[in-house]
Amino acid sequence: MASDAVQEFTDANFDTEVVQSDQPVVVDFWAEWCMPCRMLAPTIDEVANDFAGKVKVGKLDTDANREVSVKYGISAIPTVLVFKGGEVVKKFVGVTGKPEFESALNDLVGA
Repeated sequence: MASDAVQEFTDANFDTEVVQSDQPVVVDFWAEWCMPCRMLAPTIDEVANDFAGKVKVGKLDTDANREVSVKYGISAIPTVLVFKGGEVVKKFVGVTGKPEFESALNDLVGA
């Protein structure tokens, strides 16, 4: 992963790292072979750096972590889900621009 601020989420750590988090969490559902996912990666890195300390940001490989992907109905990637208090509060499907993420996250962190 390009940024130290981006965590790796898995089926094994998802509940602890995402659902039980006291911070809002951005989860980028992606796969190695997905070209739009690769296009989105630098934006996710920037968001992670910009919101460090306020929002947890991570990626979940849908090929390696099917349980969580199925649970949240991920049928197209990239899909980015924003969690707060263990619930999905925002969903982005496809390559999304940084301003859309910033707007959603600023609303959540009160910026």
